[in-house]
Amino acid sequence: MLVYEYLPYELARLDVLGQATGLDLNQVMERVRLAAIRETLVSAGPDEPHALSEVWIASFQHSQWRRIACVMAEQRMSVYKPSEDRRAVRYDDERLQRLEKDCADAGQPDGQGPIERLRHRVYRITARPAAALAGEQPLVRHYFAGSEAAAVGHAQRSFSRQSGTNENGEYRIVSVEQILPRPGEFF
Repeated sequence: MLVYEYLPYELARLDVLGQATGLDLNQVMERVRLAAIRETLVSAGPDEPHALSEVWIASFQHSQWRRIACVMAEQRMSVYKPSEDRRAVRYDDERLQRLEKDCADAGQPDGQGPIERLRHRVYRITARPAAALAGEQPLVRHYFAGSEAAAVGHAQRSFSRQSGTNENGEYRIVSVEQILPRPGEFF
C-alpha cells in the first residue's frame, strides 16, 4: 500500500517555516508583503483546472506568512523559531499522526503487503501548443508526483485530454520545475 510522507499543503507549510526560521519580525513582514503581491499577481492569471494550483500555493503560503507574523508579535520573538511556535509543533505532530493512521489503514489484516512511504514533490509544468500563435498563453499545471518523469507523464495525459483547446491538439512541454519542496530541501 502507498502512504504519502508529506501532502502538498504540508510541503507548502514546511517551505514557509524553513524560509522564516531565523528571520526577525521586520523581515517576516516583508515576506508577508511579497506573498500578498504574489497572491494578487497569480490570482489575475489563468485558472488551473486542478485543486493544486499556483493560486492555491500562493494563497496558502501568504496565510502562513501572516500567521507567523502574528505569532512573532504575540510571543515577542526576536527571531522566528518553529520550535517556539505551538502551532508549527502541532502541525508536525498532526502530520506524524496522519502518517501513522495512513500506515495503519494501509496495513493488510493478514499482515501481508508492504507499506511504501512515498516522498512526492510538487512540480510546475509549462507547455505550449505545438503550433503556438504569437501571444498565445502557455498552459501551466502543478502536479504532485514522486519524480519529474512521473509529473511529465501526468502532464502529457492531461494535455492530451485538452486537445480541443488548440487546432492540432498537441502540446510541447517547455519547462518542468520542482517547486515544493525547493530542490535540496527536506529530501
